[in-house]
Amino acid sequence: MQALRVDCLSDDLSGMTLADLPPPARVPGEVLVQVRAASLNFPDLLMTRGEYQFKPEVPFTSGLEFAGEVLEADPDSGFAPGERVMGGNKTGAFAETASVPAAKLSPMPRGMDFPAAAAMGAAYSTAYTGLVELGGLREGQWVLVHGASGGVGLAACDLARALGAKVIATTGSADKIGRIAALASPDAVLLAEGRFREAVADLTDGRLADIVFDPVGGDVFDESTRCVAFGGKLMVVGFTSGRIAEISTNIPLIKGFSLVGLRAGEYARRFPERGRQIQSAITALAEAGRITPAIDRILPLSRWHEGFEAMANRELVGKVVFVPGS
Repeated sequence: MQALRVDCLSDDLSGMTLADLPPPARVPGEVLVQVRAASLNFPDLLMTRGEYQFKPEVPFTSGLEFAGEVLEADPDSGFAPGERVMGGNKTGAFAETASVPAAKLSPMPRGMDFPAAAAMGAAYSTAYTGLVELGGLREGQWVLVHGASGGVGLAACDLARALGAKVIATTGSADKIGRIAALASPDAVLLAEGRFREAVADLTDGRLADIVFDPVGGDVFDESTRCVAFGGKLMVVGFTSGRIAEISTNIPLIKGFSLVGLRAGEYARRFPERGRQIQSAITALAEAGRITPAIDRILPLSRWHEGFEAMANRELVGKVVFVPGS
């Protein structure tokens, strides 16, 4: 089978190759899946550089998540050959077949195609865990979503709107404002440069944001501390800016907001029943047509370099989805 391998860590993707490998051997407790689509996530890029908190031993097959059809499963796994599933593991998705623990899979939402299902999992799980589980999102609240051109940011915008919140999306690129507005339909899109607190205050009639969802960090995080409403939550999701910000503890004390760290995958591992309930809630929203993953482009796996380069160069608005075997 074809698989995208990371043979050595590098800053320029030179350590990656599309290799011919034997299919993975399924062990008891795992499900063997024919991968029909797999989506690219920012941690996939970071892992090629050794910059993600999880550092797999090289060589490894890249890819966090996929959608496909079951080939083999244990009789008591809850899955049967031919069933359409979505999920994944920390690695292994960018291949023609993958073998993952049954607990890492769920049935695809009815009516959804493979690329959309592959694009939905990690992004919407992160958004739901942050906004609903940890953020306590309520209808009518204001949500400020940074990095809104990325898969997680767009998912947060989409989910917040579906749940009745009012959304302010931000981006670091003026060229992306129109595309974000068309895809996510937020109440406003701002350029996250300099002092944007005043713009947030104007849009919210001085209330500011009940939840700030921040996958960017750096200067955006610094300014976000000025954008949180009293009693609100500033959610640390990631550091795509490249700088891990610091905060003086007197700031949340004086302003009366909470700083919340978000690791959706770890949350689901520690609280598996809550993880299953989160997935069920996301599936129900998808089947009702209330949420739709945003896809920037669908590429054959042979064009993996194009997808990774587009992510590294911050060209994307939405997810890249690879189709193995094409």
